[in-house]
Amino acid sequence: MKIFLTLVLALSFAVLFLTPPHQASADEDKSKDMQAEMMAKWQAYATPGKGQQVLDQLVGDWEYTVKWWNAPGTEPQVSTGDSENEWIMGGRFIKADVEGKSMGQRFEGMGIMGYDNAKKEYTSVWIDTMGTGMMNATGSYDAAAKTITENGSYTDPMTGKGKAYKGVTTFTDKNSYTYELFTTGPDGKEFRMMEIVYKREVE
Repeated sequence: MKIFLTLVLALSFAVLFLTPPHQASADEDKSKDMQAEMMAKWQAYATPGKGQQVLDQLVGDWEYTVKWWNAPGTEPQVSTGDSENEWIMGGRFIKADVEGKSMGQRFEGMGIMGYDNAKKEYTSVWIDTMGTGMMNATGSYDAAAKTITENGSYTDPMTGKGKAYKGVTTFTDKNSYTYELFTTGPDGKEFRMMEIVYKREVE
């Protein structure tokens, strides 16, 4: 152990006294540059910007009507509820608190949505009282179409495995927007399983 400590001290002194001053200065400057670059990237990653501004369209108190199709060609089940959407974490994420009815029972749901500045994509997670799994998705915004299109997965209780879905949020105007969920039907083709129409609550 003493021999090991002696070697460590010897190497430390060698680096300290044998490294040319100009090289030590260059290494110090390089370290400062790396630290500055890292801080700049973290600041850009943590600062809300244009990606988050898109989500501001979701903020507010909304009444919604949801239609749910069990299979292609079937009559939809219809229910209503309310959604309170607000900024959290200093304007970095939107939280949606939802209350309503589904299949004649009380329904609660919560969603978190944000924009990842580093990955350049929207991310979301959803949980509710209709299951014990989480829906996760990532997507992008089309400014011309005023839509956020996400691709994600949820747990299929029939198989216990993940099932892919596509979610499309369309901003109709400042007082309304829609959310559509598409998945694969028994025939292997995509079909719209859910449509939610949101209307801003008027005081």
